[in-house]
Amino acid sequence: MILPEVRDPRMVTVRRGGTLTDEDHRLLARWAADCAEHVLPLFEAVRPQDVRPREAIEAVRAWSRGERRMMETRAAGGHAMGAARDLRGAPRFAAYAAGQAAVVAHVAEHDLGAAAYAVKAAVAAAPADGAEQARQAENRWQRDRLPDAVRDLVLADQQRRNSICWNVF
Repeated sequence: MILPEVRDPRMVTVRRGGTLTDEDHRLLARWAADCAEHVLPLFEAVRPQDVRPREAIEAVRAWSRGERRMMETRAAGGHAMGAARDLRGAPRFAAYAAGQAAVVAHVAEHDLGAAAYAVKAAVAAAPADGAEQARQAENRWQRDRLPDAVRDLVLADQQRRNSICWNVF
């Protein structure tokens, strides 16, 4: 579970009573897509013919440009997570990252789901003695790509929800 019991109004869109602008929502979606795409090769190495996670990432990027509807994008996220069902470890987490990225179109707070699953994928792909180094490197990679407009928001949200995101941040 990566969603908090009490929603932070900064992560809720203005039209739903929060303060998150549509532009910032789109920035969060693009960042989540970047996080998921970074680890997608871990999934594609074991399931090269299964395009569902890649399609989910493409869907959320298209949504962020106004080219796809939220419901289509959310469905693509569900399909990506379905691709993970019978897998374990890094490939499973990479597919989940793609699915979480796509559902950011529906609920912005899934951005941390994409980021957290990407970290879990990187850690799972690392040798046991390199797990912590892999976690730190993936976090650095993600933070280096945070758009300035949402950087403080995401970093505060990571601190707030780290415990429900497997303490990966």
